[in-house]
Amino acid sequence: MKVVDRSGAPVPEAVVTLPGSGATPQSFPWKMEMAQQGKAFQPFVLIVPTGATVEFPNLDKFRHHVYSFSKGNRFELELYGREEKRTVTFDTEGVAALGCNIHDEMIGYIRVVDTPYAAKSNAEGAASIANTPNGMMTLTVWRPLADGREQTVRQSIDISSTGETEVTVVIDVPRQG
Repeated sequence: MKVVDRSGAPVPEAVVTLPGSGATPQSFPWKMEMAQQGKAFQPFVLIVPTGATVEFPNLDKFRHHVYSFSKGNRFELELYGREEKRTVTFDTEGVAALGCNIHDEMIGYIRVVDTPYAAKSNAEGAASIANTPNGMMTLTVWRPLADGREQTVRQSIDISSTGETEVTVVIDVPRQG
């Protein structure tokens, strides 16, 4: 699938999900890690399953104070230095918007999902979800800073019996630069 803005430009860092009620336990092939490096969160958006414990390593030469005031996913990791790490377990589906009390420009997002069918769009706006069930489903695309109260677009799609479905989703995001 492809995530684009109204002009057709690719939208990276969008979280694409399909419902997964009753599906196999959730796990993803990427690390459950939100590093602080170069005075930024790496990655900008991280997808984790409900109940996941995420590591927060500090790879910078200075200290960070990481927090989230997001409903259901509130936490605070007080000052910690280079090569130290902390962990947080995320039990509530939704978004944890991250910040650093020391470096106001640091912003990142953790999207906590209750489905094994999730992916993040790459620089070309492409995302792929493997091993999906067949049939009509509601595809959900969430992107930080997207227009709309929930920063979300929902679209009905029909997943073919081959499991290969091409779909383009349009989401309004502010232009960069």
